[in-house]
Amino acid sequence: MRVPVARRLPAVLAAAVLLVVGAVSAQATSHRPGQAEKGPKPTVVLVHGAFADASGFDDTIALLQKAGFPVIAPANPLRDTAGDAAYISSVVDTIPGPVILAAHSYGGIVITNAARGHANVKALVYMGAFAPDEGESALQLAGRFPGSELATALIPRDYPVPGSTPGTDGYIDAAKFRAVFAADLPASRTRLMAVTQRPGSVQGLGGPSGAPAWKTVPSWYLIPTEDKVIPPAAQRFMARRAGSKVTEIRSSHVVMISHPEAAAKTIKAAYAATR
Repeated sequence: MRVPVARRLPAVLAAAVLLVVGAVSAQATSHRPGQAEKGPKPTVVLVHGAFADASGFDDTIALLQKAGFPVIAPANPLRDTAGDAAYISSVVDTIPGPVILAAHSYGGIVITNAARGHANVKALVYMGAFAPDEGESALQLAGRFPGSELATALIPRDYPVPGSTPGTDGYIDAAKFRAVFAADLPASRTRLMAVTQRPGSVQGLGGPSGAPAWKTVPSWYLIPTEDKVIPPAAQRFMARRAGSKVTEIRSSHVVMISHPEAAAKTIKAAYAATR
């Protein structure tokens, strides 16, 4: 017996509603993995180098925070390679989630060593920085290629080491600071930077690096092509050896100060590729 259309209509509508609800539910379910993949952003740990401090990352930090990244910019002790790396490693120990380690100058040696043993370190970002292999030092790498003016600009000052022979700090001569370190910044700013610079110890700058984390952790490299501290040729060599993704920009050594957008963009690229 045929059921009149009027009597069949409610059943048809009910079936249609069930189909729509099922489709919406399936779409929502299929979207959840994508949402889960995004998750919380990694903590970006910014490590400064010698002759500077963490305030050099101020503008980069502002851009990263605006993009939703948690950021820590600890004070690099600048005493010796092994000790400085151990200190930054202890900072990473306190971070339960994923981490991107990013560094400038001598800080690159520090993150190259500090990342070892941390499965949560997802990327290394070098910004006008050293990416040494085992046994290499900052001074050795800076002098391996022509173009560095650092050696002729350093002023040594001894400092006491309890129970041991004195250490030696290197300061950049204030009269040469802007030309060597930050030629694309206003002189009014570099005069202050020269006065407040944190020296790098000769023990740290000359200390050998350990086994490099870039052999197992993906890396990105922002190369300032007007760098008078670490020759661009040296940075290209280190980046090529590490298999880094490279961006070059016309900048002095302090690329994260004169071009914070490029620094933040490089870190974001590392995040996008490793999340």
